[in-house]
Amino acid sequence: MRRMVLTLIMAAAVVSIAPAQPQQKKRVAVMNFDYATVKSYSAAIFGTEQDIGKGIADLIVEKLVQSGQYSVIERKQLDKIIAEQNFSNSDRADSNTAAKIARILGVDAIITGSITQFGRDDKSTGVAGGAANVVSGHFGLGKVKQSEGKAVVGISARMINTDTAEIIAAVKGLGESSRKGTSLFGAGGGATRAGGGVDMTSSNFSQTIIGEAVDKATTDLCAQLNEQASKLPNRVYTINGMVADATGGTLVLNVGSRVGVKVGDRLEVRRKIRDVKDPTTGKVLRSIDNKVGEVVITDVDETSSVGNFNGATPAKTGDVVKSM
Repeated sequence: MRRMVLTLIMAAAVVSIAPAQPQQKKRVAVMNFDYATVKSYSAAIFGTEQDIGKGIADLIVEKLVQSGQYSVIERKQLDKIIAEQNFSNSDRADSNTAAKIARILGVDAIITGSITQFGRDDKSTGVAGGAANVVSGHFGLGKVKQSEGKAVVGISARMINTDTAEIIAAVKGLGESSRKGTSLFGAGGGATRAGGGVDMTSSNFSQTIIGEAVDKATTDLCAQLNEQASKLPNRVYTINGMVADATGGTLVLNVGSRVGVKVGDRLEVRRKIRDVKDPTTGKVLRSIDNKVGEVVITDVDETSSVGNFNGATPAKTGDVVKSM
């Protein structure tokens, strides 16, 4: 009897310390931020127009990934979808268009935003004198103030529900940085240039006072976005489709992002062996099938997907694909 009680106590202890199942991360995508409001100020700082909207978005992606709160879609995949759909800049700012892009990507939400302030802290947010030295790759701007250089960056973002185009959250980030006796970029500070542009993710840029302001603003914004993760609804998909084409080890399926298929998904490929019928009515009661392999999705659009097949028996057109 004592042995039985001890066994029950130990079993209860094991149950009590069993780790909880980790909750699946919500998948999001980040669009390039709109910077039309501050375009002239940005051009004055860098000496030429720079896509600071892309730079800000890249930083937000990095920070969201580092926080571990979300699963963030690759920027290359997002850019590919936008190029294929040929969306204009004005279309991308629309909530319905953003939600459509998100559905194609198979994400739970998409984040859009704009840069509202970028430069010095005054009414015009302008910068006095100077330009980036393109030859040397160093910034040699004139002084904002002889006594102190101050940079201010403001950004706003919206997180949009994929299914309804509803704005789940609207947040703002603000960053300021100043140093005595220096310009917006410090004393001629260098910055890594990627493809002729300023790389906002580089350590050199982050060490300038405008870079410090950008970092603070994006950090502030991402902290607020992380707090909103619980507002995203749980989306559970059960994939049921068929192989439309089987060429070598590549399969084309007749299901896509509209029903929840996304890049990286692993689906079962099964083949029907026979139907079991009711002997009285002749009605099919169930179909018997066997698993022939698995397919890992590499490309998705709204109504179809492509993946690499792995299995002992080659897949063929008409095979069924299902969620694992």
